[in-house]
Amino acid sequence: MKKIFLCSLVLIMTLSISCKKFLEEYSQEEMRPGSTGDLTSLMNGDAYPNGVSIETFDVLTDDIQNNPLIQVNGAPIPTYLASLQAGTPMFTFNPTMFDQNNTISTSANVYTRLYTKIKGCNVIIDYLDNVSGTAKDKNAILGQCLFLRAYYYLRLVTLYGQMYNGAGVNPETALGVPLVLSSQVKDGGLPRNSLKEVYDQVEKDLLRAEPLLRANFTPTNVFRVSADLCNALLSRFYLYKGRNEDMDKTIQYATATLQNKFILTSLAGFVGSNNAISPNGIYNAASPEVLWIYSGSYSDINTVNFDNRSLPPFTVSADLSNQYDKGTGTSNYGDLRYQYYFQSFTTASGTKFPYRTAKNTVNATYGTKGFRVAELYLNRAEAYARRFLVSGNTTDRTAALADLNTLRQSRYDTRNTVYTPVNITDAQALYTFCKEERRRELALEDCHRFIDLKRWGMGVTHIYTGPDNVTSTFTLPPNSPLFALPIPYDVMLANTGLIQNPR
Repeated sequence: MKKIFLCSLVLIMTLSISCKKFLEEYSQEEMRPGSTGDLTSLMNGDAYPNGVSIETFDVLTDDIQNNPLIQVNGAPIPTYLASLQAGTPMFTFNPTMFDQNNTISTSANVYTRLYTKIKGCNVIIDYLDNVSGTAKDKNAILGQCLFLRAYYYLRLVTLYGQMYNGAGVNPETALGVPLVLSSQVKDGGLPRNSLKEVYDQVEKDLLRAEPLLRANFTPTNVFRVSADLCNALLSRFYLYKGRNEDMDKTIQYATATLQNKFILTSLAGFVGSNNAISPNGIYNAASPEVLWIYSGSYSDINTVNFDNRSLPPFTVSADLSNQYDKGTGTSNYGDLRYQYYFQSFTTASGTKFPYRTAKNTVNATYGTKGFRVAELYLNRAEAYARRFLVSGNTTDRTAALADLNTLRQSRYDTRNTVYTPVNITDAQALYTFCKEERRRELALEDCHRFIDLKRWGMGVTHIYTGPDNVTSTFTLPPNSPLFALPIPYDVMLANTGLIQNPR
């Protein structure tokens, strides 16, 4: 097979050479991409986010706790110590958490991984005019790459920049991330664009991608993006942008997707006749509420914060666990997310507690990242609640409660007990409940909690017990500059045009 997709175009490409020059440097035994089929194969490998890991950032949140060192016969468990040391820099909010001496830095270097995928998108977009194929096929490729590029930039700017509507933040001057929109990149350092410039580009790419995908591409599985997914990401985008005037668009784009994709998975259907919980996670290809899935390797899911060894130093926090209604027994588990969304750990004394995500399937084939219909109900409910806070319009209150109860009814054990809808009249209490419900539903998933804490201006306090068995308290204050994560050490060395975030 003399196809260029036998080798990865993007992974060995450097920022200093253009797409054309790079392609010219291939040997004569390899063909340049000659058709849209070739570019599609390249896109599936180098533009889609297979294997990209970003879930280690949950260590920074109140969803994860540290468990003291347990010794056996007076000696520490070596595997426990290794995992403890790997997670310590992030859990203790160390500003050097991504510097060269911290062992977690490679696995958590999302910055480099996402820019590698952005390069893949840019190469494919730039080369579209050089291949044969129908206009429909080319537009399908273009729409997918525009969506993916927007997705990556939204991830980058929300991790490494302050929030658009953050306290004291001026989007026109606050630093975002470098915008790279072409494979033909000039030599020299790449400076950071402003928050506004990055958000504007994300919006532009998504608004351009949606009609291209709507007219030219219908995915055959949940591993490829779609026009409905564009609208879903636009809903998230405007919610993250966060101004009062953005709430209307949050509702608009959530509704646009829910008109076509509105079914939620009923968790009660996963409880067997013997009261056992099915091992099929919410993120599986058969789940009716999945819009998109990516990242399917088990090694990607089994990251430091969800270690599955016998004595895990980092587990699901008691604070998160206590957010769920545990029900009254095996005939009524209450909120089934507590049973279904987490794997449990049993101590030597027989105590059982949740310790890592179980949103993937039992064989971890599909992954725990992407987009689910559940988020759209949450986005829209929060936007309605925000509008109710501002205007006092009871129609918005009713709409927010309708979305919340639709979601919750699908999550509760209704085998023997009828779900009781929540009914909240106070605007602030409703908004707070939206936040709590979002935490329950999106726990340990795609970095949601970290971004939510950041955009809501909430702090985090961690209790940490070190290898010396000394306990200390570490706090990430509300609106701390450290919520704009430090750019990794190796990235700063390679790009002299970057300005590091305040530490």
